[in-house]
Amino acid sequence: MRQPAKLWPAFITATALCMPLGAQTHSGPWPTQQWATATPEEQGMDSRGLAALVDFGAANEMDSLVVTRHGRLVAEAYYAPFKPGMRHRLNSATKGVVATLTGIAIQQGKLAGTERPVLEFFADRTVAHVDDRKKAMTLQHLLDMTSGLDWKEPLTDQRPDSLFEMLRSPNWVQFVLDRPMAQAPGAAFNYSSGNSQLLTAILARQTGMAVPDFAAQQLFRPLGISGEQWRKDPQGVATGGFGLYLQTRDMAKLGYLYLHGGEWEGKQIVPRSWVDRVYQAMVPMMLSATTDLRYGDQWWTLPARKAYMAVGYHRQIILVLPQSGVVLALTGRKNYPLDQMLDLVDAAVKSDKALAPNPDGVALLAQRAKEVASEKPQAAAAPPLAQAISGKTYRLAPNNLGVRDFTLHLGGSPSYEIVSFVARGSSDTKKVSLPLGLNGQFAPAGATDGAVFVSKASWTDLDTLSVLVRQPEEAETVRYVLKFTGNKVALTHVNAFGFQQNLTGETSD
Repeated sequence: MRQPAKLWPAFITATALCMPLGAQTHSGPWPTQQWATATPEEQGMDSRGLAALVDFGAANEMDSLVVTRHGRLVAEAYYAPFKPGMRHRLNSATKGVVATLTGIAIQQGKLAGTERPVLEFFADRTVAHVDDRKKAMTLQHLLDMTSGLDWKEPLTDQRPDSLFEMLRSPNWVQFVLDRPMAQAPGAAFNYSSGNSQLLTAILARQTGMAVPDFAAQQLFRPLGISGEQWRKDPQGVATGGFGLYLQTRDMAKLGYLYLHGGEWEGKQIVPRSWVDRVYQAMVPMMLSATTDLRYGDQWWTLPARKAYMAVGYHRQIILVLPQSGVVLALTGRKNYPLDQMLDLVDAAVKSDKALAPNPDGVALLAQRAKEVASEKPQAAAAPPLAQAISGKTYRLAPNNLGVRDFTLHLGGSPSYEIVSFVARGSSDTKKVSLPLGLNGQFAPAGATDGAVFVSKASWTDLDTLSVLVRQPEEAETVRYVLKFTGNKVALTHVNAFGFQQNLTGETSD
């Protein structure tokens, strides 16, 4: 991750050529109230090509897909069990929104540019490991992921140790400020959600408002976005690296704002110069020997593709393609190759003008979207064991999951109950009861503690039941594999990151 920066002249030349594309003349309707719709062909795109994109999403665990061109929605898909109207956790695409708010705060005079040293914003705190390098760290270094702070959060499948340590700490902002310096600020790219947490803390201080309130007032409401949610750290500071939840259509509005140079309905919401900075991102990300990704102001850039993105873990993406006037919003649960997705988008863009009507292609696109929106029922006979274990409560040995016991009900309306401890070290418990799909389809449940859950199960052997639990808005999937032997059960728990735990239990029923 930490490699010397490359020379940038060729890249600067290339991006300078595409800068005006960030300020396209607006010719379509503003989607403040709702997105206007059109067939792909009316906007110069191929319906069959977009159907292939929907299929790509199904093969790569997308949750939702919204495609717009020239201000009109031309394709949309929601992959079951995710549904229209649900919010989705943006993960690190939140960073692009935090940077946008930073630009707005500068425009309003609440921040005097990006060159002020970070420690000056926290003069009331005692900070560890202060040296000349830490004193030189600026707001711009936070925005560009070049702060120099010692931080391990690789953009790979490796464990993000520093992120987890921050999450376990009682004060996230202090934890980040106290990190030692690993290199001089500006030396090289090193991804850090800690940088973004400092940004939200600075925004809250300088605007005198909680960041979600500032965002609602200055960004979301002018764009017609409502119903957003934003997580907070233990001190009530909005989580800058991953905490925002939006509907997919609203994600596309943010991309549309950038497509038009920060302008919305004749008002400059974000400084045009700020949007141009995103189009000139110059920090090499050094993630691949074959893909030249650049970073700037919390946005990703693929210069060769003229593609600009706010990107979150498992491909939560706000994608802006200024040359073609296309904006995409995507959510999902898998890190698929960006180039493959972009190839499909580029292939679907055929002309700047309307194409001949293609009713068969439009029908195919609608059919593909309909198919991914529902699951096909699968009839499966239950083994004799199902009746024997139904209704029995299995008490588990002490475990890190904090689960005390569970009960399966495998009769006419399948369901399950889990009793877990409220917190580590607490004797208080809570019980969650959820329906269980045994027909190949996720069974929906009402919100539990504000979160939406769905679950389904299948018998993978005569003595083994596999239970899949999803939180669609969280992009979380947890699998429980239960192997029954007599009055005992061996339970394997696999979380969304692939971490596995093995538990045991038994029933006295």
